[in-house]
Amino acid sequence: MSKGGRVIVSGPVGSLSAPGVRQLLGTMLGAYWAFPLSEATMVQPLRTRTQEWVTRDLAGMIHGGVVVPTGLNSQTAATWSGPDTPPAVVTTNRTTFFGWRWGVDTVASPTLDLSWLKAAMSRYGNRPGGGTTVASQGAPSGNCVPPGAIARASVTPRQSPQTPTRILGTGSFIEAGGQVSRGAGGQGSVSNSPSRVASPPPVSAVQQGTPTRQTVTRPTPALTPARRNDPTQEVAAAGIPFRPGAQRITPGEAIAMRQELENLIGRVESALLSANAANRGVGRGLREQGNTGKSDDNSFVISPTTPIATVASSVSLSTQPSAPAAIQSARELLQTLPRLIANRDYANARQQWLQARQNLWNLYPIDRPNAQAEIRAIWLDRGSIIEAGSEQGLARIFDQLAAAGINTIFFETVNAGYPIYPSQVAPEQNPLVKGWDPLASAVKLAHARGMELHAWVWTFATGNQIHNTILGQPANYLGPVLTANPSWANYDNRGNIIPIGQTKPFLDPANPEVRQYLMRLFEEIVTRYKVDGLQLDYIRYPFQDPGAGRIYGYGRAAREQFQQQYGVDPIRISVRDRTRWQQWTEFRTTQINSFVAEVSQMLRQRRSNLILSVAVFGYPEQERIQKLQQNWEVWARQGDVDLIVPMTYAPDTNRFQQLAQPWLNHTNLGSSLISPGIYLLRLPEVGAIDQIQLLRDLPSGGYSLFALEHFGNNLQAILSRTQGIRQANTKEPIPFRQPFAAAAARFSNLSQEWNFLLDTNQMRLGIARSNWTSKTEELATALNKLAQEPNASNFAAARRSLTTFRTQFRMWMSLHTTQNWYQVQTWENRLFSVERMLNYGERILLGNR
Repeated sequence: MSKGGRVIVSGPVGSLSAPGVRQLLGTMLGAYWAFPLSEATMVQPLRTRTQEWVTRDLAGMIHGGVVVPTGLNSQTAATWSGPDTPPAVVTTNRTTFFGWRWGVDTVASPTLDLSWLKAAMSRYGNRPGGGTTVASQGAPSGNCVPPGAIARASVTPRQSPQTPTRILGTGSFIEAGGQVSRGAGGQGSVSNSPSRVASPPPVSAVQQGTPTRQTVTRPTPALTPARRNDPTQEVAAAGIPFRPGAQRITPGEAIAMRQELENLIGRVESALLSANAANRGVGRGLREQGNTGKSDDNSFVISPTTPIATVASSVSLSTQPSAPAAIQSARELLQTLPRLIANRDYANARQQWLQARQNLWNLYPIDRPNAQAEIRAIWLDRGSIIEAGSEQGLARIFDQLAAAGINTIFFETVNAGYPIYPSQVAPEQNPLVKGWDPLASAVKLAHARGMELHAWVWTFATGNQIHNTILGQPANYLGPVLTANPSWANYDNRGNIIPIGQTKPFLDPANPEVRQYLMRLFEEIVTRYKVDGLQLDYIRYPFQDPGAGRIYGYGRAAREQFQQQYGVDPIRISVRDRTRWQQWTEFRTTQINSFVAEVSQMLRQRRSNLILSVAVFGYPEQERIQKLQQNWEVWARQGDVDLIVPMTYAPDTNRFQQLAQPWLNHTNLGSSLISPGIYLLRLPEVGAIDQIQLLRDLPSGGYSLFALEHFGNNLQAILSRTQGIRQANTKEPIPFRQPFAAAAARFSNLSQEWNFLLDTNQMRLGIARSNWTSKTEELATALNKLAQEPNASNFAAARRSLTTFRTQFRMWMSLHTTQNWYQVQTWENRLFSVERMLNYGERILLGNR
């Protein structure tokens, strides 16, 4: 394919392969096999202006399965008939993916199979020998990737220019959670054997001053799989694991199912309320019914005839359950679910729970603006940048993101030691970038569209075995930085630069030359380019498990400094020696903390308005310090960072809430804002919408989507309608840039919701409405005045008014809370977010950094 070849794929290709291989195939092919259909179903061709090769005679009955598009360039060429019309055929400019086993008589008729093959071939002029092959799982031709091809590619040495390297993908990674952004996968795609330059040199052999250079050796990588997985490369398990059929539902699962259903009811009601309060003309049917009386469950009422587009908009509105019916049915299930489980009717309990969840998901409004002033960020990965190929290609991406209401882009600027731009500091630019400066183009394109552009940089991770495959380097190549400076390497306690089971070498944060190099590199970025911020990724040590004897951080400089300070070589310290072990852990953690503080100080000196963000893990603090030496709470409390982006990657909202909520409710993180990360790979559109809504109901600064590679057309279209329309008319404040204006806008949204419910007799106050109106207007006035004239006096008045309002709010809501606890809790969370924005604004706008 890298030489211009095309491929036709059919059936469940790669479905039994390792996760990394499946991700690699999904990226290469533009789609992946999701699941089989239970019976033969009609294939419906989708003929468009860009797909004129799709004709009506391609319709027919086939026994196949659903294939899911994976990229912006993936197009659905045919769908399966049915309620959700899932994709049956997906194409890219180089691939055609059939959602059935081509060439099997019991699956499809030979005539229909032949018609689809001819149509797919016609896309490329039906040229014999043109590089197009048919790959079918289960068919005689075998898989689309020959057995062993991935392993062979992983150990291919650098080739001469006359022998083009076979490129399997354009891989790009971010920190946590199985986050293969583009191209090669994690496990199984390359050798995970550790790279060894030498055992950690004994401290007695380390000379004072400049370390001596070492010779980098490149041993032949082993082809055996890694003995251990890297937890930093895995997505959290689902919060509610569903076992098929009548298998037992444990007490813990029963509690989680009930809590999740109750919370989902609240989230859906919250989204509908926000949408209708902000678009009262659209919600006319709702108001008219609301004025006739209040529903028994005290929730707002939607007429079945109200023209509302929902997540399930592909289904006729007449077949959609009305909001009152679906919500009431879910509430009834909350009462009956314990009885079903007690009677061991597990299959029925699961079926009813899943149906109720689907009915609630279908109610999410997707036809009108319903967003608030928030951070709407996305990571724009290196693979997507390379694929764009030019400023014109990048412009198309920025147009899509701007239309979707995205206001902040984390642009991958340094990856695996390679800058994406021509650097005067780094040893080598990314060799896949030719003839243009992506960072300069990105800054220009973002600012022309009113978007923020933040340079996303790998900090202490400085190579990537996956990236080596793409570049045709040996699997154990340490990258350009360590190749030029071997003495900068960090080691584990076995002498490995790359720990067993992992794929990235790390620099030694204690090495002064390393710190100086990174500071010069970051300074170059923020002074040469008008970026709006800098995001530090891999701002940590690699994953360790001290209890299992897996420890990292024994770089030359670290060992020398620790021995000078404590009189012992840290390589000799046992985990059982609690005092020494604590000293060694604190020493390494301090290296990271002090570096973040130095970067923060440098940025403030060079450009005081730059935003410093960090992509971090959400492990409990002490566990994170022991395993990663990443103590970002200190950075937040000291005011070193402006934005915390926890990589709370989860396949369902239940687990996402478990990961994100503790940090959003944390009251001892200084004034930093928090914008949790949402992992889009294999997350259905409704799953992304649900996770975004959860963050809007919590005291969050916004959300961050990982990554552009997984940002599909359907989600882009939904966000364009729900958060892009309003931004096109009026530029909304971004909390980290205009915190006081964002706080005022957030409270304005709250007031809209309250007024909507009061006007429709759906809100019970513990205070006279005239007094309530006076209190809300007083706070709104104070916040608006602060936004217009940010000074110490107006800040004190706004904070005083907000504190008074929050203190009395729960008493005012005492009647409404009895049947609307989730709604009231959401309002309290949003008031907390207003306070958080005021605190942040005090630091960055009033000079109290």
